[in-house]
Amino acid sequence: MRAREFIMKDAYSFHVNAESLDETYQVMHRTYCAIFDRLGLDYRPVQADSGAIGGSASHEFHVLASSGEDDIVFSTDSDYAANIEKAEAVAPSGERAAPAEELKEIATPDQRTIEAISQFLNIDATRTVKTLLVKAEADEASEGNEKNKAGLVALILRGDHTLNEIKAENLAGVAEPLTMATDEEIESTIGCKPGSIGPVNLNVTVIVDRSAAHLADFVCGANKEGYHLTGVNWERDLPLGRTEDIRDVVEGDASPDGKGTLEIRRGIEVGHIFKLGNKYSTAMNATVLDENGKTVIMDMGCYGIGVSRIVAASIEQNHDDKGITWPDAIAPFQVAIVTLNAHKTPVVAEAGEKLYERLKQAGYDVLLDDRKERPGVKFADMELIGIPHRFVISDRGLAAGTLEYKGRRDADKQDIAIEEALPLLIKASPRKSL
Repeated sequence: MRAREFIMKDAYSFHVNAESLDETYQVMHRTYCAIFDRLGLDYRPVQADSGAIGGSASHEFHVLASSGEDDIVFSTDSDYAANIEKAEAVAPSGERAAPAEELKEIATPDQRTIEAISQFLNIDATRTVKTLLVKAEADEASEGNEKNKAGLVALILRGDHTLNEIKAENLAGVAEPLTMATDEEIESTIGCKPGSIGPVNLNVTVIVDRSAAHLADFVCGANKEGYHLTGVNWERDLPLGRTEDIRDVVEGDASPDGKGTLEIRRGIEVGHIFKLGNKYSTAMNATVLDENGKTVIMDMGCYGIGVSRIVAASIEQNHDDKGITWPDAIAPFQVAIVTLNAHKTPVVAEAGEKLYERLKQAGYDVLLDDRKERPGVKFADMELIGIPHRFVISDRGLAAGTLEYKGRRDADKQDIAIEEALPLLIKASPRKSL
């Protein structure tokens, strides 16, 4: 996807207020959808994190493909969609179970991973929690905050879940960029190596993921090298405190809008739009007079499409074992005319030229393959290139008053009357230009 040459359509909008920005943002969203619909792509617009560019909202447009670079999430029963960085992991439904076990400390020599602990204790990873230590914001590690003198924050997740680094980085009190604590910092602060950390009696600020906060009788590190705790329960054995969404969603999670469950697919990003707000215009003191003659800082929007990436993404989504299967709107040529033995048969060459001119005048992009090559070579090349429609002209067909037609995605070819070539094409494919 990351070719040497990167061609991009880029646009910006400027507004006297947020309402005007929102209106244009929605217009651009619909326009991008219309573009990708016209290009024949299977895509999803998804909520996205604005990242370093900033702003109050953004949407990415992803072409669905198994070779995609990004995970995108969407609901089975609604139009909710987001990239994995932005997708909300909702809290489990119902009340947390009441404690049923006693808190116990057990020896777990050389068991330093969730997988190892689960096997050692013969329990599912969903009954464990893992504790990750990250750097705190500078003002959090102050003398007035006893919990954060070490300059670390503990992030608590259910054992089978993965930390969402973007969500964690955006939390108040967590350093940006997200930085994991070193083994040396962990040992000097907690007194054990990373594989034995747990939230009980932990002497740093603790942030608990929603799913981990719903656990009862769970297993965690004992903050003592080679030991873990079993039968741990929130409130009874340790305060729950601050709860946040800090994990990646997984397939089957409830959709944040309450409709259906979440599915995860791979996607190739081909477009991104942003509500920048006044982040940049304030920095540049970019003002304008509003309708009342009052000086206001402009709101901005930013809109981009990766033109060259669309080409690559379309191929990833549209191909078979013979080559590319271009959608009509993006194909380099809509129609291929293949003449057989035209160098030996003037009537074939003439018929090919006539059909070429006729289709060109009708507004189609046409490739005339009159090379001195075997039929099999020509057909294989046309399939490899992926031209959507192919007409074959031969002396035998002309004698019968017919042409051979085959759509690139068709399993079979068909013979049609010569005069039916253009009507068939008009019915099968829109013209690019007139």
